[in-house]
Amino acid sequence: MTAAPGAPGEAGEMAVPAGPAGGATGTGATDPPTYPRAPAATPAADLTAGGYTRPVGPICYYLDVKRPPGRRGRNPPGRPVMAEPNTTPAGTPMSGADILVEALIRHGVDTVFAYPGGASMPIHQSLTKVAGRLRTILPRHEQGGGFMAHGYARTTGKASVCMSTSGPGATNFVTCLADAKMDSIPIIAITGQVSTNVLGNDAFQETPMVEICRGITKHHYLVTRTEDLTRIVREAFHIATTGRPGPVIIDVCKDVQIKKVVPDWDAPMDLPGYRPLRRARRAELEQIVAAIRASKKPFIYAGGGVTHAGAAAELKEFAELTGIPVGLTVHGLGNFPADHYLCLQMLGMHGTVYSNYAINDADLLLALGVRFDDRVTGKLSEFAKHGKIVHVDIDKSEIHKNKFAHVPVHGDLRAALADLNALLREDASADLVGGGRYTDWWRQIDEWRAGEPLKFQETEKAIIPQYAIKRLWEILRDRGQLDDTIITTGVGQHQMWAAQFFHFNRPRKWITSGGLGTMGFGLPSALGAKVAFPNDLVIDIDGDGSFLMNVQELATAYAEKIPAKVLLLNNQHLGMVMQWEDRFFGSNRAHTYLGAGEDHDPYPDFVTIAEGFGVAAREVSDKGDLDAALVEMIESKGPFVLNVHVPHQEHVLPMIPSGMTVKDIIKA
Repeated sequence: MTAAPGAPGEAGEMAVPAGPAGGATGTGATDPPTYPRAPAATPAADLTAGGYTRPVGPICYYLDVKRPPGRRGRNPPGRPVMAEPNTTPAGTPMSGADILVEALIRHGVDTVFAYPGGASMPIHQSLTKVAGRLRTILPRHEQGGGFMAHGYARTTGKASVCMSTSGPGATNFVTCLADAKMDSIPIIAITGQVSTNVLGNDAFQETPMVEICRGITKHHYLVTRTEDLTRIVREAFHIATTGRPGPVIIDVCKDVQIKKVVPDWDAPMDLPGYRPLRRARRAELEQIVAAIRASKKPFIYAGGGVTHAGAAAELKEFAELTGIPVGLTVHGLGNFPADHYLCLQMLGMHGTVYSNYAINDADLLLALGVRFDDRVTGKLSEFAKHGKIVHVDIDKSEIHKNKFAHVPVHGDLRAALADLNALLREDASADLVGGGRYTDWWRQIDEWRAGEPLKFQETEKAIIPQYAIKRLWEILRDRGQLDDTIITTGVGQHQMWAAQFFHFNRPRKWITSGGLGTMGFGLPSALGAKVAFPNDLVIDIDGDGSFLMNVQELATAYAEKIPAKVLLLNNQHLGMVMQWEDRFFGSNRAHTYLGAGEDHDPYPDFVTIAEGFGVAAREVSDKGDLDAALVEMIESKGPFVLNVHVPHQEHVLPMIPSGMTVKDIIKA
């Protein structure tokens, strides 16, 4: 979900003057929906007036109540509390590293995912001093730590922190930051940097991280003055979690970490031009009501912006008031209950046939927190061309970017839906909420839904991957554990099958790399999610290709006692690439086979690998053994890998080929 910067002075631009700190070489920041439980600034103007606000005054964060070290509980709803501050007497000089760590604690951070090195050693020394207040988790690769931060941020809605040293350690965060930018995730990446006196001299392990990350972060800082640390940390959290969320990198020179100064904990932010808050005006929302009144076949297209805005409840109320069907993007899953009659499940390339038929035939498309991604639209000129488009988004640059919006509404999505629901409850809108407006439309949708359900061909003994996911969901449903289960995935066929056959009724229970599509995401993000919610069952549904890319994080799971589970669907291939080979390249295998040869047992031996890390594991290949193995995984006390051998011939269907239309859909 990248977005272009706005013009100077517009919302969507971040104008931060470069000063002695060097801390503000800024890309244009965009304006997305505010996360629930995110930092809340004191407004300088009334949002109900429809104008922008500039944050002023101290920021209060929703933190957890007191808990044992290393544990995170759920914060009582709506209860803002501040972390206990350092007891260092006021006026006492502190090292930059101590200031940085204390600033993180004051901003509500209870866990960091950090891998040390020469340029970040002072920070790690400071982390050892606050072990009772701030848990430091040591990943086995910086990318693993970055994706653990993803799992934490995506499940909580809070900014999460990962740390590395300079050079190769810092560049190992690049994929994590690009992933966070695409999916609008509030990550704070703190990297060590060489000392200021050798900056630009190609010193040992020096890389220009601000330049490298300029296009893949919402904002970025190179810190060359210790005095600026408190301000920069404050700005970073505010930027990452307001408007359209996104990643921020803070590159801290080593001498800045060592130098001692008296910290100014109340240093004001300096973000002229950054106005992330806007509430849609009544006149704008009345245009939506008028469009609904004129429509006979409306359709709600809801995406990840609903998650970021915390607007799931408002979306459900809006859909139920109007009786309009709801289709969800891959990041929208969970924002509307999958078991609700109005839910048409996922749309797009691998979405349901009936959802794609409905969006194609709709005369009104209500696009809520979406970006008209190519995996949803296919051929843009043919997508939703029969209807009027209403587009509501906090990021102004997304409106009209890919598809022209007949009714553009720039504003916070949760507030917009809440105000829209209030309009619909007024007497003047009684004709829109009485029910029965779309009888013919629903008759057609139900006909599609009955005739084209998601399906797959079962076998007598082999375990079909779709079946394995469906049985996992059914077992958890029957055990009453669905609401307390978080699913993460890698990227590939297994990811799409999980989206199709594991049904979500609540937001932030489905964690996947969508925009960037990063293999290796599943395991570390599961660990981060489990740290955030230790009482939830967290399962990484993964493929053998993706899992192997960050398999070293099994060591983190074992050593840090993080009991996440892995359901490994092992087909010995890069399944999604193989599927495209079958469909578009005459089944010619071009380096998509991951095994060691037809005369060799399945390779590698994931059970032995897991056990080498101290992690319990089991493998199954017979359908009759699957249920017992799934229960064993669910009930295991520690981390667990269930290696399920599945046939590689299965394809993810339905499928709309890239750049094509719903008319070209390949059905199961």
